[in-house]
Amino acid sequence: MPLTLITGKEKMNGMARGNGSEKIEIELLLEGILKRYGYDFRHYSHASLMRRLRRAHEQAHVARFTELLDKLLHDEKCFDEFLKTMSITVTSMFRDPLFYRTVREKIVPVLKTFPFVKIWHAGCATGEEVYSMALLLHEEGFLTRTRIYATDFNKHSLDTGEKGVYSAKCMPAYATNYRDAGGTGDFSNYYSTGYGLAKFKDFLKDRITFSYHNLVTDGVFGEMNLICCRNVLIYFDKTLQERVLSKFTESLRHGGFLCLGNKESLNFTAVKNQFETVDAKQRIFRKCGVLHAV
Repeated sequence: MPLTLITGKEKMNGMARGNGSEKIEIELLLEGILKRYGYDFRHYSHASLMRRLRRAHEQAHVARFTELLDKLLHDEKCFDEFLKTMSITVTSMFRDPLFYRTVREKIVPVLKTFPFVKIWHAGCATGEEVYSMALLLHEEGFLTRTRIYATDFNKHSLDTGEKGVYSAKCMPAYATNYRDAGGTGDFSNYYSTGYGLAKFKDFLKDRITFSYHNLVTDGVFGEMNLICCRNVLIYFDKTLQERVLSKFTESLRHGGFLCLGNKESLNFTAVKNQFETVDAKQRIFRKCGVLHAV
């Protein structure tokens, strides 16, 4: 029986019931993407994965997922657009201000005991939260002794982050977040505006290295003092969460800090016993062991 295209709520209910033909098509789609491009979406959480696949399916104007696979395998530009759909880019400057206030009060004093510090922002999206960290470290007089590695698998997002240019309309809201996060200066001094855009000052960007990295398939970053990966794990299933958390644990030096999103936790994970809780509400953890300055 041929697979007919259904829409809206009926589509989602059909998937929830386990539409056999469609399930096979999606499995083939994900396997094909992995073999052709090396991107592994097989262990994304079901709900998140289906939302994005449905959107990509509709944007490609095809009736079946096998037709979408055919387009992706033979058209790299089409796959490039597909990646934009699959990437999560929800972010803002000083997102969750109390988190940054806690970093300023509980993490920075420890980092200041080191001559040089390495920070990894994994899944950095378009970079707003990375610039937030750089700005915070600058105000603490510590930015010049820091290297921040900002990584994501979405190259378009990385390009935005590397340019450090955002909509000027967002700046008032970002300024409010900055003040709530304990900012000590005038937020407007950190960027220049023109033509409806805001460009952050180069001295912030100079300490940031934006680079491609796929959390699912790529390796570890060694000897990190701090890893921030906030609101990314919620899009992964349990298997992938464990794999990524193991990668983070291996990447952190003893006594290094791991910061997760407010809906993420180390509870019931294989790495839980390797961390102590610094701040339960802000999801800040510290790898067990003594942190030695070098």
